[in-house]
Amino acid sequence: MLEELKEEVFQANLELQKKNLVIYTWGNVSAIDREKKLVAIKPSGVEYNRMVPSDIVILDMEGNVVEGNLKPSSDAPTHLELYKAFENIGGVCHTHSRWATIFSQAKEEIPPYGTTHADYFFGPVPCTRDLTSAEIQSGYEKNTGKVIVERFCTKDPMKIPAVLVSNHGPFTWGKNAHDSVYHSVVLEEVAFMAWVLETGSPSVPHMPEQLLKKHFLRKHGENAYYGQM
Repeated sequence: MLEELKEEVFQANLELQKKNLVIYTWGNVSAIDREKKLVAIKPSGVEYNRMVPSDIVILDMEGNVVEGNLKPSSDAPTHLELYKAFENIGGVCHTHSRWATIFSQAKEEIPPYGTTHADYFFGPVPCTRDLTSAEIQSGYEKNTGKVIVERFCTKDPMKIPAVLVSNHGPFTWGKNAHDSVYHSVVLEEVAFMAWVLETGSPSVPHMPEQLLKKHFLRKHGENAYYGQM
C-alpha cells in the first residue's frame, strides 16, 4: 500500500541524518496522500541506519494504523493536526536540530535579518506559547499540534513553513516530504546565523520590509522569476 509514498518518506528521513539534523533516533518525517486520506510516517525509536522502506507506518487521519508492524512516531498526532489544519501541505518534518532548538528553548522567534531568511520565510519564524499543565497531561502530542495551528491563526503556513515549539524544537512542512526536510535544513542555517549575529550585535535591526518582500516574492510570488522555467 502506498509504496511510492513510503519510499519518499523513507528517503526523506534518511536525508535528516545526511544533513546532520538528527542524532540517534531524534526526529521524524511524514507525508500525506490527500486523495486516500492516509499518512506515511517514520516508526518510533527506529535508528535510521537500520530502517527500511517497509518499516514506514501508514495511518488514517485519526491515527489508526492501517499498515505496518511497528508503532508510528510518537509525534504522529502532531503531524496529523498539521495536515488537518494546513490543507495545502504534503509533508511534515520534526527535528531537534541544535540551533533551531536553542531558539525554541529560549522561547524566541527567529527574526528576518537577511536575504537567506527572506528567500524561504516571509517574516519571523514564530515560537508557540507554552502548553498548559492540562495540555501536557492529556493528549500532549495532539495538543502540540493544536498550539502550532493556534500560532498560525493569522499567518499563512505556506509563506512561513516552519515553527518553533516552546521548550521543544522545530517543525517544518512543505509540498511533500522532501520539501519539509529542505525547509528544516534552511531553518537550521538561518537559526545559526541569527544566534551568532545577535550574540555579536545585540541591537542589530531586522532587514528592511521592502527587501524581505523582494526576496520572498521573487521565488514564491505570482511573478516569481528565480530559477529555470
